[in-house]
Amino acid sequence: MDIQAFRASLPDEAPGAALSLPLQALWWDAKGDWATAHACAQADEGTQAAAVHAYLHRKEPDLANARYWYNRAQRAPFSGGFEDEWDVLARECLPVV
Repeated sequence: MDIQAFRASLPDEAPGAALSLPLQALWWDAKGDWATAHACAQADEGTQAAAVHAYLHRKEPDLANARYWYNRAQRAPFSGGFEDEWDVLARECLPVV
């Protein structure tokens, strides 16, 4: 799946079952369901999920919690807009084809 296909799936009722938890979190975030997005990010202990988790807390806004998750993701806090960060994260989380 590429970024265009991922974006095209947003009108669906649920994310594809084959999507990773970080991608599911981004999918739910794009749908406006922060709680489900957060639950998906929290269910995965990897660095991609930590980066998505940081993004969600930055968006909340809970900047102290976001900083904690950026540290867990081993990256600096994102300084751009939410849409830009969502796009960067989605591209990073999509499998390389």
